[in-house]
Amino acid sequence: MPFLTPQRLIMLIFFLQPVAFGSWLPRIPEVQAGLGLGPAALALALLGMPLGTLITLPFAGPLVGRIGARTTIIVGFVYYALAVSLPAFAPDPIMLFIALMLAGSTISFLELGLNVGADEIEKSGGVLIMTKSHGFWSVGIMVGSLIGSGMAGLGIEAKWAILGAALITMPMGMAAGRALPQMASDAPAATGKPRSSWSLPSPALIGVCLFVFGITMTEGAMADWSAIFLRDALAAEGGLVGLGYSIFAFMVAAGRFGGDALKARLGGIATARLCGAMAVAGAILLYFAPSVTIALIGFGTIGFGVSVGFPLAVTAAAGIGDRAASANVAVLSFVALTGFLIGPPMIGFVAEHSDIRFGIACVVPFLLLSLLLAGHLRPRPAPARAEIEAESPGVA
Repeated sequence: MPFLTPQRLIMLIFFLQPVAFGSWLPRIPEVQAGLGLGPAALALALLGMPLGTLITLPFAGPLVGRIGARTTIIVGFVYYALAVSLPAFAPDPIMLFIALMLAGSTISFLELGLNVGADEIEKSGGVLIMTKSHGFWSVGIMVGSLIGSGMAGLGIEAKWAILGAALITMPMGMAAGRALPQMASDAPAATGKPRSSWSLPSPALIGVCLFVFGITMTEGAMADWSAIFLRDALAAEGGLVGLGYSIFAFMVAAGRFGGDALKARLGGIATARLCGAMAVAGAILLYFAPSVTIALIGFGTIGFGVSVGFPLAVTAAAGIGDRAASANVAVLSFVALTGFLIGPPMIGFVAEHSDIRFGIACVVPFLLLSLLLAGHLRPRPAPARAEIEAESPGVA
């Protein structure tokens, strides 16, 4: 049995993909200072990345369905490596916004190929790898962040450090992509009358999307508000302020690495319900937390609770079978990102008119909705390839 099995190859690519992007995150303050941007101007510029992602996803699904996951990974790494380096070279706020749009566009395209590829390898090999693959993604972005911080400490300019990380990981990602076997989505499409790319999602897909909305909304809330919660609600200072998100992120990675084993033992729906209940319990604990220690336990519980939600949803969406997996995963990714973007400003608005505790508590009803909709993750019989492609958007 070869060491670099398809399962290991796709997990390697999941690890490599976010390294360059992760190296950008610690350099944002440096770019902000270099361009002389205030907080509001920086916030507007940073909206370029999610906007690029949202614009691209409706078109990425049909395109990935047409060229296949393997080709998407190989080609996507080239465009991604170039685009993710552009923001650090931006000479002004407008060009920063445009550069981040391009980066968000290529990231969404490449990640869609990764998710579709992981789903196909999981099904063809009979080994659960989806949540573990996302665990490697979490480790990759953490490694990239550490690299970015290290390069900053060595005095290496952001533009050269990020470009270097991109150029190092690009050939490795492409080589791993080439080593992947041919997948179902890479096969020539069957003939038939295609459904419109803009057709409404099926009720089954809507249920999966609503399930994932609460999960990603909570992830966005923890990313943007955990430090502020510890500072304002519990008077944390210094290094303790950032510890909440660190623990949250660690538990997300831990949950993803153990998620496939948990799914194999309990099933996807039971795993989603168990983790969903933990997320709700963690959010309630956070709201009532009387001390920093209890709050950190709450952050960790929420992290483990939301860890497997998106990977499980990807598998469920890809397996609905009413059209190409890439089309359904693209819709799911669109809704997931929308949740990630809506959560933080909603919490900020509520906190502005009440307090940060009540703002954080706003995630609870959405997590309860995810918990109630976990049944929509039930597996479905895999339809024939020809049936899917004959009715898939963007597939000839």
